[in-house]
Amino acid sequence: MIFGSRVRKTVRSGLRRFGYDIVPAETAARPSGEAFPARVVEVPEGAREYLREGNPVLRDLVSRYAAFDPQVTAPLNWVVGHVQPGDLLSFRADNAYVFQTRGKNMDEAGYALTTYYLKSNDPLGLLDALDEDSLLGAVTFDVGGKVISRDLLDSVIELSFLRDGVFSGGLEGKVILDIGAGYGRLAHRALTAFPDIGRYICTDAYPISTFLCDYYLKFRQLDGKASVVPLDEIESVLERERIDLAVNVHSFPECQIPAIKWWIRLIAKHRVPHLMLVCDNELKNWNNEDFSSVIKECGYRLVLKEPKYADPVAQRHAVNPSTHFLFEFAP
Repeated sequence: MIFGSRVRKTVRSGLRRFGYDIVPAETAARPSGEAFPARVVEVPEGAREYLREGNPVLRDLVSRYAAFDPQVTAPLNWVVGHVQPGDLLSFRADNAYVFQTRGKNMDEAGYALTTYYLKSNDPLGLLDALDEDSLLGAVTFDVGGKVISRDLLDSVIELSFLRDGVFSGGLEGKVILDIGAGYGRLAHRALTAFPDIGRYICTDAYPISTFLCDYYLKFRQLDGKASVVPLDEIESVLERERIDLAVNVHSFPECQIPAIKWWIRLIAKHRVPHLMLVCDNELKNWNNEDFSSVIKECGYRLVLKEPKYADPVAQRHAVNPSTHFLFEFAP
């Protein structure tokens, strides 16, 4: 209770600098997804030539994924066109990969609240250690002299859970498998914050994601520690690499149940000891189908479940409140 009160006091003080305050939910309805001014997308040198539909690397991935087991690739919402051609040059913008200006509490007040929450609840100092440059379209805000984005804020919270909830003894030499890695957001942040991680492996069942992830991690000069593995190669990689943790952030809820089952069976087959999930609140996909039984049937038991924000006020009003789950393989 003392901790919660201290967080609220710090957050409230910060918000007042922006002309906002915290009030009971029943007395105020704050709109989400408000209009934001158009921003010029900054792209790195060479990006326009590489990040295009006609790139033969992308075409090859599309062809290979189309030939893969359809139970894994059959989409729930990542259908053809879910990522538009224009998104290739601005894949960090508000689009299918990371909603930033739409959704719960994704307005200026929500970002300010989240930032000041972390300023008082970041024992690892990750918010200060990590930076945001807004390249490739990321929506950014300057809060208290710190440039932030949803990419940065979510990553700080997820990495804190990973470090304290999963690897309390440290991440030195650990090998992490990111299932549904998208453009590689968490891999970028993890390897920057914890350079002693042994290896970070990214994979995805959507070919455009694999293409973008490979580009992004090379652009961030992390390809020495990060590997981007196409879907049709992931099993052979797991045959020779021991994984310490599998991570899935807001990806399983976007999958059909057979695809989720395929992934969980795969990591269980290779006896991956830990599974970390980030979901909205429950272990359900967008069809409202519960997949918790799939996880249990494959030998994983829930050992930790925590709200994204420890303070209930922040959990109601900060950016994209969700839940962190940790499972342990115990067949």
